[in-house]
Amino acid sequence: MDKKIPEETIIRLSYYLRALIYFLEENKKVVSSRQLADFLKISHHQLRKDLSYFGHFGKKGVGYSSLELIDRIKEILGLNQQWNVCVVGFGNLGRALSFYKGFRNQGICIKAAFDTDKNKQNKTYNGIKVYGLEKMQNVIKKENIRIAVITVPKESAKEISDNLYKCGIRAILNFAPLKLNLPQDVIFKDVDFSCQLTYLTYRLKLLERV
Repeated sequence: MDKKIPEETIIRLSYYLRALIYFLEENKKVVSSRQLADFLKISHHQLRKDLSYFGHFGKKGVGYSSLELIDRIKEILGLNQQWNVCVVGFGNLGRALSFYKGFRNQGICIKAAFDTDKNKQNKTYNGIKVYGLEKMQNVIKKENIRIAVITVPKESAKEISDNLYKCGIRAILNFAPLKLNLPQDVIFKDVDFSCQLTYLTYRLKLLERV
């Protein structure tokens, strides 16, 4: 990623994409920056600034072609190609993520899952086969998996991330409640549900004081 482009801008692009797809499904083929920004409850100045990092879009006084901007954002985010993903930890969260159908619309394909539970291994769930950890390297290579999602307990997360790195994985989404110490050439994102819920409790507390 270009260091000059803020991480928040990249994240907002995915929201712009989702909103544009909604507008197109509603047969709105042209949308203004203000309409798009109002829909997402952000500043239209911010939206235009985000898009300006990647070139010029739309026509002044007319707006953006929904279809053209969808295609361009998909190209920017790399969603115009298929990315093969594995899930490590096939518990409740791992299953929910594996079965989410919306990923395929974004070019993200869950190709395999790994788990230590022998009762789950060598079985297929909704088209996704679960393997033992000892098969990780062979499966990742065979399925050309580029991205891994970790949904294991924190006690196992470090060992899992080390094994994924040895298997050639350089992009990890980590749901384990542990800050992983990964090599510099790994792109990773931590998702901590408890922190997100804490943010909601803080905002709700402020709201109830009004």
